[in-house]
Amino acid sequence: MGFFDRKKPAATSGSDKPQKGFLGLFKRGLEKTGQLLYTDVRDLFKEGDRVVDDAFLNELFAILIKTDMGTGPATNIRDELKSEYRSRKIEMAAALQIVKDQLLALMRQPDAPIQHAENGPTVILVVGVNGSGKTTSIAKLTQMFIREGNSVVLGAADTFRAAAVQQLTIWAERLGAEIVKGEPASDPASVAHRAVARAIELQADVCIIDTAGRLQTQTSLMQELGKIRRVISKQIPDAPHEAMLVLDATAGQNGISQARGFSEAASCTGIVLAKIDGTAKGGVVIPIRQEFDLPVKFVGVGEQADDLAVFNADEFVEAMFAEYFTK
Repeated sequence: MGFFDRKKPAATSGSDKPQKGFLGLFKRGLEKTGQLLYTDVRDLFKEGDRVVDDAFLNELFAILIKTDMGTGPATNIRDELKSEYRSRKIEMAAALQIVKDQLLALMRQPDAPIQHAENGPTVILVVGVNGSGKTTSIAKLTQMFIREGNSVVLGAADTFRAAAVQQLTIWAERLGAEIVKGEPASDPASVAHRAVARAIELQADVCIIDTAGRLQTQTSLMQELGKIRRVISKQIPDAPHEAMLVLDATAGQNGISQARGFSEAASCTGIVLAKIDGTAKGGVVIPIRQEFDLPVKFVGVGEQADDLAVFNADEFVEAMFAEYFTK
């Protein structure tokens, strides 16, 4: 019996995580952001309803900026409050509702599921800077695909970091995926080529290719991504079908410059926002959405393989304010 000659598992929600409706995961992942908003907004109204004057608007603006949403979105929200309530009193619930409505308008995006190949394996290229959470994000994607009943081949094309290959190998064994590796410091494009070839041979559903972490300013390494893409497309003409940029939410606004460089070099199709649970700056998703024509496809909300949520703007914003509305 071959590696993938077994009956596929039925698509399941698993024992503890749903495949649809990730509000619970978002609440856990955005706990720090929610606590920051709740504490600061509560303090803003500690003496009761507030008159919407310049002092109030400036205080609220500073609170919003602390979530790392950027000056543009924070200005939009401040101006909306000014327009509706200028020189009038406002209670906390009404102010928060305006903030929520504005955030939803800024974050909303078309549904952006994984673009699967019409024939053969769906190839996903994963890129990002060192320490962004790439390897763990790949493990989470692998877990998601396997839970949906797909077979997965991983390509360890980060050949310059033995630890990365070792970590990916451990995940592959734990989750039930096959992995293709190369010799240390070998050509990453050759590993990607062999991974795709193996996926075709096994008739696997998905092939996920890890790449070496790099800075967007490292021209030679960014060109290497282009080589990997060309090698893959020679095997499957429309591959890679997705190029996922993993951004570290704890990097805040630095994530914007990372996305700018990678989105061009790797022709990225979507963003995985990792480590959202490790920061109070969950608002960074807003300038990322505004700056680039790239959907945020997934959000990492913890360190376990199940801790991946499909991005949904309504549930994301709801989770940001859960701390207030559950009090």
